[in-house]
Amino acid sequence: MTFCVHGLAVSRGVAIGRAVLVASGRVDVAHYFINPWSVESEIHRVRCGRDTVVAEIQRLQESIAHMGPKEAPHELSALLDVHLMLLQDAELISGVKHWITDRLYNAEWALTTQLEVIARQFDEMEDVYLRERKADLEQIVERVLRAMKGQDAPVVEQAPRRSRQQPQQDLLLDDTVDVPLVLIAHDLSPADMLQFKHSVFAGFITDVGGKTSHTAIVARSMDIPAVVGARTCSQLVRQDDWVIIDGDAGVVIVDPSPIILAEYGFKQRQGALERGRLQRLLHTPSVTMDGQRVQLLANIEMPEDAQTALQAGAVGVGLFRSEFLFMGRQGRLPDEEEQYQAYKRAVEGMQGLPVTIRTVDVGADKSLDKTMRDEAHLNPALGLRAIRWSLADPAMFLTQLRAILRAAAHGQVRLLVPMLAHAREIRQTLAHIEQARASLDSKGVAYGPVKLGAMIEVPAAALSLRMFLQHFDFLSIGTNDLIQYTLAIDRADESVAHLYDPLHPAILKLVADTIAECDAQGKEVSVCGEMAGDIGLTRLLLGLGLRSFSMHPAQILAVKQEILRADTARLQPWAMRVLSAEDPVQALAAV
Repeated sequence: MTFCVHGLAVSRGVAIGRAVLVASGRVDVAHYFINPWSVESEIHRVRCGRDTVVAEIQRLQESIAHMGPKEAPHELSALLDVHLMLLQDAELISGVKHWITDRLYNAEWALTTQLEVIARQFDEMEDVYLRERKADLEQIVERVLRAMKGQDAPVVEQAPRRSRQQPQQDLLLDDTVDVPLVLIAHDLSPADMLQFKHSVFAGFITDVGGKTSHTAIVARSMDIPAVVGARTCSQLVRQDDWVIIDGDAGVVIVDPSPIILAEYGFKQRQGALERGRLQRLLHTPSVTMDGQRVQLLANIEMPEDAQTALQAGAVGVGLFRSEFLFMGRQGRLPDEEEQYQAYKRAVEGMQGLPVTIRTVDVGADKSLDKTMRDEAHLNPALGLRAIRWSLADPAMFLTQLRAILRAAAHGQVRLLVPMLAHAREIRQTLAHIEQARASLDSKGVAYGPVKLGAMIEVPAAALSLRMFLQHFDFLSIGTNDLIQYTLAIDRADESVAHLYDPLHPAILKLVADTIAECDAQGKEVSVCGEMAGDIGLTRLLLGLGLRSFSMHPAQILAVKQEILRADTARLQPWAMRVLSAEDPVQALAAV
């Protein structure tokens, strides 16, 4: 039966494929595709984990056999029998083998996927006692997962990213080919998204999240359709259901009819044609009709993304999110050499073009791992994050600063500091940079010059521009957090997503004032938040005087098309009217 689930549109386009559900268990589980020759070793890992738990339960049974009824009631023995029976359940074992052998899921992913399948069968049972056995199944699966954590997973070579048009024969989906996959989860951390970045998924759906949550941001960087804030979608959709993601409307269609499939197939082809037309602009200089040259820079997460940035026509990297190097490492931070090599690859990958490296920005919706996500913070967005976290851990911060300075010996590097608000934070940051230079000097290690920049993403910073410009060579407006903090909303919370408004008069005034002050003092300014890649706002930002946009590589050509059609001399007075309007949305339409 066809049904629709509504969420928030965060990455445009249409995706059609089979559903792949990622269970959100209490154990942190890795999800990745394995190589065909690793199938037996993955099955062996599950078998070893299961055998370990079986042995534990049998030892418990032996120990309680010598206890009295008060110390070990009969119910405990019966419960252990149930757990042993579930561990040896043929459907659990055969299902796990299916996901590993036919889908090439890693062992942990296969186990949690089969748990999801069987758990739904328990939910549909009429007998209350049998329904409640689902909890026992979840417990024994978690015990197996914990047992498997003691074993090192084999190193898996990431499969090269496939285009949406390329058949996926190697997935062996029921002996069919060219079957796209759509990933559905309750939530995906940025580290999860990064792991899936070079995978075969045609689209993403999550139950939670907002338009500028980092799940949404990475989905846009992958240039694939995505819907977030779909509430109970992961509970309503079953493994292998056919699913359509309408990334323009924020709609998920489950089990679509042939007519609906045909309609969305046509929309897919139209989207492909439009991308083909935009590709013709790749080598066209980004200059407005009245001769204003505009910089189009790329936001990247990993050094390897530099190649994607160049292929999209970026003239530099306006934001390298260095925190992605720190994520998914179970608390083990990258050392100086590892970071230096990563930054060096990004700098050399840009072939002489500038690279802006932002110091680590974790906290809020960008935690390093599950342990950090589980810590109790009343409001992580207002807690120890970004530069606050760096200054609270000087050893970590100095390690990163030394690595960035060393990478600057290989090309143009600009160092960007996030979430500054206080003069003392600025002084401490500059002192740490000088200390990092002195440390490299004392060791005789080569490093290069860097331009220093600050993110304007806290209202206090936007209202203290002259102080900032005394210390920094350039400013970068992080509109995502600026909107979040100015309007007092959690940008990752879908329940207040409707209040997230880049056209709020207060936001426009802060952005406009920052651009004007930098222009007056002859300092560079760019926008690196999601506003930069929104083609509905390109003309407005040009009219406000912005001449440097930094966005996901996938958005560059669409923004360039808007720039080529723009006349800034005409846009400036119109932008001032929008800025002073009580309802900027209405004024925006009157161009």
